[in-house]
Amino acid sequence: MDAVLDQLQSEITGGGWEVGERLPGEHRLAGELGVSRPAVREAIRALTHIGVLEVRRGDGTYVRSRVDPRPMLAGVARSTLIDVFEVQLAYDVQAARLASRRRTDADLARLEDLLAARGEAADDRGFGEADARFHLGVVEAGKNPLLVEAYRYFTGRLGEAMAALRADVDLAEASQDAHRAVLDAVAARDPEAAERAVRAVIEPTLTTLDTLVTPDTPEETP
Repeated sequence: MDAVLDQLQSEITGGGWEVGERLPGEHRLAGELGVSRPAVREAIRALTHIGVLEVRRGDGTYVRSRVDPRPMLAGVARSTLIDVFEVQLAYDVQAARLASRRRTDADLARLEDLLAARGEAADDRGFGEADARFHLGVVEAGKNPLLVEAYRYFTGRLGEAMAALRADVDLAEASQDAHRAVLDAVAARDPEAAERAVRAVIEPTLTTLDTLVTPDTPEETP
């Protein structure tokens, strides 16, 4: 299936179909690529999952992006915990500032639900997923479609990182109160307070991780 996926992605990246254009049906694609229809179906499913294609029920499959995100996704998969939280800080600061200016009442209601779900998570995996959904919710409230798409690629790794970290380290900075402060600042339409609240959530985690992976070394004696 990987070979078929590569063929299809190559056609899309090379301009075989423009963004927004509908792909031929599975039967025709299979003939053009010289592969089976099930292989084409699986390749379309995979490219839809990573945002290259969009399947519209009863209509067909359309090109959503010509960019191949797989190298980036592979890099995300290889990233360390520190890498993840450094990127999260950059994303979340900008997202919170945007959300504080662009959020709607509906966004606030959704963020309240996401924050409550985070607080009710019963295990490490559930917590990691709920935490990632809350942060993605803030990004979505910022109404920047490019940032939303980038964060969606990133959020799976973020959830895994939070679950692993919560299992091994007691992090007071990951509390509900710290995340509540982010939501409160967004609700108050205060970009500066939103940035401070995000930094208060993430920067202590980075400090902790730096301590864990780079322990103090004794000074050399002459």
